[in-house]
Amino acid sequence: MRRFYRGIVIVLVALRYGLDELVLTSFQKPWLRVVARVVSIGRNLDAPRGQRLREALESLGPIFVKFGQVLSTRRDLLPADIADELAWLQDRVPPFDSKVAIATIERAFRRPVGEIFVQFDETPVASASIAQVHFATIRDPGGAVREVAVKVLRPGMRGVIEKDLELMAMMAAWVEGLSTDAKRLKPREVVAEFDKYLHDELDLVREAANAAQLRRNMSKLELVMIPEMLWDFCHPEVIVMERMKGVPIAQLDRLRAAGVDIPKLARDGVTIFFTQVFRDGFFHADMHPGNIQVSLDPATFGRYISLDFGIIGTLTESDKEYLAQNFAAFFRRDYKRVAELHLESGWVPEGTRIDELEGAIRTVCEPYFDRPLKEISLGMVLMRLFQTSRRFHVEIQPQLVLLQKTLLNIEGLGRQLDPELDLWHTAKPFLEKWMSDQIGPRKLLEQLRAEAPRYAKLLPQLPRLLHDFLENRPADHRRELMELLAAQKRTNRLLQAIIYGGIGFVLGLIAMQVLVRVRLF
Repeated sequence: MRRFYRGIVIVLVALRYGLDELVLTSFQKPWLRVVARVVSIGRNLDAPRGQRLREALESLGPIFVKFGQVLSTRRDLLPADIADELAWLQDRVPPFDSKVAIATIERAFRRPVGEIFVQFDETPVASASIAQVHFATIRDPGGAVREVAVKVLRPGMRGVIEKDLELMAMMAAWVEGLSTDAKRLKPREVVAEFDKYLHDELDLVREAANAAQLRRNMSKLELVMIPEMLWDFCHPEVIVMERMKGVPIAQLDRLRAAGVDIPKLARDGVTIFFTQVFRDGFFHADMHPGNIQVSLDPATFGRYISLDFGIIGTLTESDKEYLAQNFAAFFRRDYKRVAELHLESGWVPEGTRIDELEGAIRTVCEPYFDRPLKEISLGMVLMRLFQTSRRFHVEIQPQLVLLQKTLLNIEGLGRQLDPELDLWHTAKPFLEKWMSDQIGPRKLLEQLRAEAPRYAKLLPQLPRLLHDFLENRPADHRRELMELLAAQKRTNRLLQAIIYGGIGFVLGLIAMQVLVRVRLF
């Protein structure tokens, strides 16, 4: 019943703000426009459509605000007036009472706010769907006063989010039960992933830990700055961090006036994204413009400032390798390899014809190469790929949903910064270097270093394990093992001969060079 009532509330809010009329008027059919006029009778719908949509999303709660944030970055898909209005959802959601924020801080740290901070600004500087931020100053252990940002969780968020997630889970179960094709999309697993990330976002200590990890990962890249967390003042409802000073990335005129190289900024954004995804498998998954600033400080001029680490995506080594190989094959236009990778990963059923899948992928992707970002849309490419995947029964991977969302955010941001950006050519060198590192000597050394402790523990036990095996195995198996050991010894002797021969050859060359130099002098 609770989910039923929440569904009714959603419908009532949609009617109150005239979202039904907004949808109907977006169609070109004359009779639908007539229906839109009829359904609007008796309702005050004078406010601009973008404002009505934004206010409706704000009324429905954090999940819908998140949806609006994603939409706000897609100016290629939305009319300008709606995109401009939804941009307010990035960091200008109506704030909650500062007295509630102060009470939350004092409850978290069990001290009056005046004892914690030298100065605390009660007016929030940013307010989003989950939390709001206040500036303050604090005295560090050395006695110096330090500027900080204080992030405070909105009260009552958990209950609101859980109601919406329950409704989404119920609708996902309905969709999966009503359509056999929907099972391929795994709607319930996708909602479960969304559930996990949203609940993670409600724990601000987890966000602080995410920020600390990203800060370590990005420390040597020198393209992005991430605030330091003050761990003595981190609580599930409140975190205190280093105050970052920069210009919001959406203020392009101000950045240009300051001399920031905007096309380079766009390229740097692509590099940061691919580094986090493929090198680290740990990426900022909420990269809308409200969470990104640009430093104008002379020491760090033109660097990104990343904020809000509540939603972080992670990838396993196998996910990273599979995706990198797919991207690299796409950039080489090797559609056959893309099709083979889908089959090898088990994402398409066995028996799928490689040539047919190759042809379908080529049809989708080929028209979009060698074009600047302003002439393509990854959203459109993904949509056409989904249509192709339906034909070939490709299983959607829930763990990649956040990556797809982040990729769309990156494209939307890149489109605003530099419409002439060639996303493929910008990313291709990075991916080729990453693939080279994955199969090169450096990767081998890293794997040997990682496995060394296990080998060191295992080697002393080998004689005992071998003895136990020989004692407990049948005679024929014992004979096979002895033959294998003999073959291994022969191989070892051969390798030793090759190594010693190589060393002798190198020493001979050195000796010859020494003799030549002696004769010259």
